[in-house]
Amino acid sequence: MSSFALRPLAIAPSILASDFSKLGEEVRAVDTAGCDWIHLDVMDGHFVPNISYGPDVIKAMRPHTKKVFDAHLMIAPCDPYLEAFAKAGCDIITVHAEAGPHLHRSLQAIRALGKKAGVSLNPGTHPSAIEYVLDDIDLVLVMSVNPGFGGQAFIPSAVQKIKQIRAMVAGRPIDIEVDGGVSDKVAGELAAAGANAFVAGSAVFKGGTLEAYKANIAGIRNAAMQARGEVA
Repeated sequence: MSSFALRPLAIAPSILASDFSKLGEEVRAVDTAGCDWIHLDVMDGHFVPNISYGPDVIKAMRPHTKKVFDAHLMIAPCDPYLEAFAKAGCDIITVHAEAGPHLHRSLQAIRALGKKAGVSLNPGTHPSAIEYVLDDIDLVLVMSVNPGFGGQAFIPSAVQKIKQIRAMVAGRPIDIEVDGGVSDKVAGELAAAGANAFVAGSAVFKGGTLEAYKANIAGIRNAAMQARGEVA
């Protein structure tokens, strides 16, 4: 287990599942409830069949927490917007391998803006898509649902994909994140496969209270820690 336990665990609630009528409060609540990152799902109605929010909304959320802003750009093209998301306060900016013809250029642009660069893979995309950009990324985001909507069922083949990616990154300081249908029921299996960052939307925000968020985040964290051998 120790070979991948070097990357710290990160629980990243997806704000997409929060109550949009009180975004600032929701951000503060999951911060207080013990999350590590705040996951920001940006959708354009073009690359994915949904529209969420853009840089201005993220900028408005930024003063409410000091936690890492983990932006997942489900947009195409992404390059014209990278600077706006960086200026809005995103710490990690993840683009899709499928979103444009020049993945390497996009990753270089993110790092040139002083941010961590991530690549996301749709369920139908093979891990080999990132083989030639491993030295230019800080994070791989494995989609365990088809992107575009929250609340979808977990796709089990993501577990094998995470194992392949863990072998591929081979000691590099790259976080392996998983997004889609993540809950305390699957977090252990995902952690055992090599994931260390867990995006959860409805699994965190169900219950609608600070106490519920605390319990939900702790459940996912404990399942992952047990699989990593970090708790009895």
